[in-house]
Amino acid sequence: MKKIIGLLMMIGMLLAFPIQPSVYAESDTVPGGPSTEGKTNINSIITYEEMIKKLKTIKATSKGNIEVFTLDDYGTSESGNSIYVAKAGNGDKKIWVQAQIHGDEKLTTEAALQLLKTFASNGSSDIETILKESTIYVIPMYNPDGSILNKRQTYLADQNRYVDLNRDWAEDKFEAKESRVVYEYWTDLKPDFAVDLHHQGFKTVYGTNESTSFSLGISLAPDGPTLPGIKDGLYNTITKQMQAYVYDSMIDYGYTHIDQYQVGGGDEKYFIDIRGGVVSAMMLGTNYNNLNEDGHSNPAIFFETKGNTREGNLGQKSNGYLTKQNYQALKSLLYGIATGEIYDVDPDHWNDIPAYPSAGYLTDYETSGY
Repeated sequence: MKKIIGLLMMIGMLLAFPIQPSVYAESDTVPGGPSTEGKTNINSIITYEEMIKKLKTIKATSKGNIEVFTLDDYGTSESGNSIYVAKAGNGDKKIWVQAQIHGDEKLTTEAALQLLKTFASNGSSDIETILKESTIYVIPMYNPDGSILNKRQTYLADQNRYVDLNRDWAEDKFEAKESRVVYEYWTDLKPDFAVDLHHQGFKTVYGTNESTSFSLGISLAPDGPTLPGIKDGLYNTITKQMQAYVYDSMIDYGYTHIDQYQVGGGDEKYFIDIRGGVVSAMMLGTNYNNLNEDGHSNPAIFFETKGNTREGNLGQKSNGYLTKQNYQALKSLLYGIATGEIYDVDPDHWNDIPAYPSAGYLTDYETSGY
């Protein structure tokens, strides 16, 4: 009788709380990295204060090889938080690395810190080459306010609205303090290359049931309406070489399922051509407030790792893996730039990176991705 009563109670509970199917992955999808099971453990993800502590520890253990400073001379965030930069290496090639411009894309900060930790303590030949031939400038948390709020954007308190910092480098914008601070630093630094670390929603690699874990992107579409016209097509070529170089270095890494970054649903997807994105503005040589009168520009690409904390699809099981793939891709790209190996890559090899059939191009105002 007790067993029957217990069974009836269980049936009642199931009827009251029916099991919902996952909205993140179908049962026949091969996960790109360990499954998140639709859960986010915020407690395991680095905070703004923890980032500062880690940067100070990295600096202290680097024996003078890592410099850490703020951009306070240029200004602070909308809420008065400092934007931190770490510098490593002494080479001629200046490489800009930025992470967490969107405050809910937190594992990118972890990857940037792992890279800095490696620079501080690893004496391997590839690391020595990177630091000898290049100087790396890392902004591990571009958007501290958004990170604290666990929001994609930053908040403009005087206007009571949010602004996406990655749509704010258009000549008629620069609404947020963070944008003006980082832009002015960029115009003073004049880097030679840039890479931007992001997260994205769930999708599968075209023609497979593999859940994409990592996408390679260029914010001005390769062979699209804008990029071929910059520097007589030079950046169109270099950015494809950069992506293909990373693709070759990552294709056999664990559960990494790599494709080109595209947006939209269905069997056809769009490439983005977002002129107001930060790394787009870098390639365009945007001259805001006459701070870039000489028209400095640099080629740039971005990485996209699956999941974010806003939508509840990062889990502690997968965090280490997803962070590691960003770290590995970033380290390989820096080595390729430092050695010049990226220039040995056939730019047409970019077409070998899996992608959906193209439905065209989307601009700043037509997509909320990237």
